[in-house]
Amino acid sequence: MFNTIYKSTRSSDAVLQLRASIVDGFVLVTFKNGTTYAYNNVSRRAILNLMMNKNMSLGFWVNENCVNSERALNANITGIVPTMLTFA
Repeated sequence: MFNTIYKSTRSSDAVLQLRASIVDGFVLVTFKNGTTYAYNNVSRRAILNLMMNKNMSLGFWVNENCVNSERALNANITGIVPTMLTFA
């Protein structure tokens, strides 16, 4: 069965941790500087592309589909949730 929750195990210069829900179009990103952002309304196609292409740059993907996206809504949630947040 296809897993709808994605937890990145890739290394990145800027991204410490990324978790995504393809069903909800939700991405949680913790950057190496310690800030954590929640992104809603992220393209599900982009999340699927990230899940399927293991060689894709994680930092590039976050910039294109979360930080600089016209459709994604974000909120700085640093300190509100633990860094190692898991989807239940």
